[in-house]
Amino acid sequence: MKKNSFDNFISLNVKDTIWDHFYTVAPLVVIGTKENDFYDLAPKHMVTPIGFSNYFGFVCTSRHKTYQNIKKEKRFTVSFVKPNQILLTSLAALPRCEEDHYSKEIVKILPTIPTTKNDNIFIAESYVLLDCSLFKIIDGFDNYSIITGKIDTAFVHKDHKIFSEVDQQKHLYDNPLLTYIAQGRFASVKETFSYPYPKDFKR
Repeated sequence: MKKNSFDNFISLNVKDTIWDHFYTVAPLVVIGTKENDFYDLAPKHMVTPIGFSNYFGFVCTSRHKTYQNIKKEKRFTVSFVKPNQILLTSLAALPRCEEDHYSKEIVKILPTIPTTKNDNIFIAESYVLLDCSLFKIIDGFDNYSIITGKIDTAFVHKDHKIFSEVDQQKHLYDNPLLTYIAQGRFASVKETFSYPYPKDFKR
């Protein structure tokens, strides 16, 4: 058996961040939080379902209003945006660019819809909407934390709902997904292939 070799690899310094040295693929969502009498929207890509139950989590830092708002209000929303909404995610990130900003005005000009209880907002025309109550905040990852929520209400756009009788490849081709390529790029995913699961595979 041929031994594995590291000849084609470059060692990275783990005393510094390693994530700027290669590309990774991630979803891109917008997290919505209530801030006093207003709302805040923030794009996030370090996001994931927590298992196959109805829990959702993302990485944040206590330096951001998103963290503070969720800690106070115990709720947040998640909008899975489409590729043609990429500029909306950029606008949602503007309040983080400088100290003297106009975040309230920015949120007002973005197309949003209220939650069913009218206590938060989503990005309009997203393909998945999740309304979550805070489950647990796990601090201690240096300056970062994992915020998890229980999904109380969920909606999927009719064009993105999976139906067994619909061809999956054509479905995704007609309704592509937005993918964030860390760091700093994005893609519209429309060409997909069936995963080669082994026989009798079970999750």
